[in-house]
Amino acid sequence: MPELPEVEVTRRGFADRIAGARIDAVRVGKPLRWALAVEPGELVGRTVQAVRRRGKYLLVDLDSGLLLMHLGMSGSLRFDTALPTPAAHDHFDLVTSRGTLRLNDPRRFGAVVYVADEASPLAIKLLGGLGMEPLGDAFDLDAFHAGLRRRTAPIKQVLLAGDVVVGVGNIYASEALFLAGIRPTLSASRISRPRAARLHAAVRDILARAVERGGSTLRDFSNIDGQSGYFQLEATVYGRAGEPCRVCTTPIRQVRQGQRSTFFCPNCQKY
Repeated sequence: MPELPEVEVTRRGFADRIAGARIDAVRVGKPLRWALAVEPGELVGRTVQAVRRRGKYLLVDLDSGLLLMHLGMSGSLRFDTALPTPAAHDHFDLVTSRGTLRLNDPRRFGAVVYVADEASPLAIKLLGGLGMEPLGDAFDLDAFHAGLRRRTAPIKQVLLAGDVVVGVGNIYASEALFLAGIRPTLSASRISRPRAARLHAAVRDILARAVERGGSTLRDFSNIDGQSGYFQLEATVYGRAGEPCRVCTTPIRQVRQGQRSTFFCPNCQKY
């Protein structure tokens, strides 16, 4: 599933190229997770002003309204001046004066939704419960620690929930907890401020490195130009069950948490 690094890599791949473009046509294919919420023809003639990201959503700002785009579990975007004829899994085309932005999504859990602004009920429903952005200045340590203290669930589950901090997906949660030396089963409420500070820094570090490596490609993800990400190749614990820890050589252990696989070193992450 594309997480924050993959979505940010996607945004950076086309944001500057599409800014200022005029929308010439909109093609909608098979139904996605949510309907477009506007007649496609009503978008023709509008101008793309910028592309932002909030959590795992891309926000395509228009001169009137905006598009909220989500890649779902298997989606990817392409942007080019000469894309081939849409195939079976190409479900949305935004044809502009600078190229076509196309959503390919084999499992159709992604979405493209039009809203008038971020104060609209649908935008609030989709974005309103999201936590702090981990790569920006708004990722405040005190607020992060306070959010953890209010949660009794295991810290790995709290990171995945996205209401304290957004975008720390399964791979990145395991990696950040290893870097911070925190066992993933520890209750979030028991994490002291010094340990929260280590985790705060680890989340920033892991996600920033993942963006630099083009994200992670385990199955479907590719960037705006069709290239795979490589962060998973340098993971310290994720996907390495039974292999020696790169720090202490203790075999990496795998457990299930909330139907997701968690990887950790029982020696480096004792508590």
